[in-house]
Amino acid sequence: MDWASRVKGAVFGHVVGDALGVPVEGMSRDRLRNRPVRDTGGGGSHGLPPGFWSDDTTLMLALLDTMTPEPDLDRTARNFIAWLEEGRFTPGGFAFGIGRTTYQAIGRLAAGVAPEAAGGRDEWSNGNGSLMRILPLAFLRHLDEPALLDLTHRASRLTHAHPRSQMACGMFVLLARRILDGLDPVTAYRAAARAGRTYYDVPPFNDELAHHARFLSGDLAGLAESEIFSGVYVVETLEAAVWCLLHAGGFEEAVLRAVNLGGDTDTTGAVTGGLAGARFGREAIPDSWLNVLAKADRIGALVDRFLETTPPASQSQDQK
Repeated sequence: MDWASRVKGAVFGHVVGDALGVPVEGMSRDRLRNRPVRDTGGGGSHGLPPGFWSDDTTLMLALLDTMTPEPDLDRTARNFIAWLEEGRFTPGGFAFGIGRTTYQAIGRLAAGVAPEAAGGRDEWSNGNGSLMRILPLAFLRHLDEPALLDLTHRASRLTHAHPRSQMACGMFVLLARRILDGLDPVTAYRAAARAGRTYYDVPPFNDELAHHARFLSGDLAGLAESEIFSGVYVVETLEAAVWCLLHAGGFEEAVLRAVNLGGDTDTTGAVTGGLAGARFGREAIPDSWLNVLAKADRIGALVDRFLETTPPASQSQDQK
């Protein structure tokens, strides 16, 4: 499997995971245990058609759109405003599902606040709204990891500026990059956990180590499902997505496991789907799921444009 297939798998995996989770968003784990999601569907929590995706995908695409030929966070901010005000990058021409922290940050962007100063900084601003959109930065093979982490932190700050959220995005990108490079999930996760030690002596991130201790331990796979939570808290979403990937033998199993955890199903599905798509490739995503996706052609064109313009991989990367 080549790198381009993994990138396409990551993007479409994210979108599919989001779309699978939208109809059951907010449903409990117990309810889904009795009536689990097994396929795409419509109606449900938002009354939308099958294949509709949420703000998770909208904001991910809004970021991807501004990464050709180089990331431009000012353009990203303008895309976020256009989403909220005009319905751009949406499946139906309207915004829905926006979180409080993201809504407030985009309001600041619209008022002229600089992108990296717009995000919420208090401890209650640690929802998963930046993690759910950060995936495309893992595709930037030409950046070494210090530069990639710096860009990831800055991109998170458009909406979520607390160090805990920035750190979650950074660790996710460290993991996704290794999976895109072909490492198996267990090896990639343990390598990303080791790489995360870069945060140990760097303020203000070293004050957040206790909150990310389970990820950094390298032992998430050993936790029982009852110890995995799937609400909107950024730490929970990161842990749940990694746990689902580590306990799955294929794309379908990973994403269905994520959605059926309940709670913030669209985001857990999207973040898991991005990792699983990177691992197993676009070809592993069922055609029946891809065929119902809203605006799949436009998504594909956006990915192709990125792949045509992205610089080659750095020769100096250390992925170990």
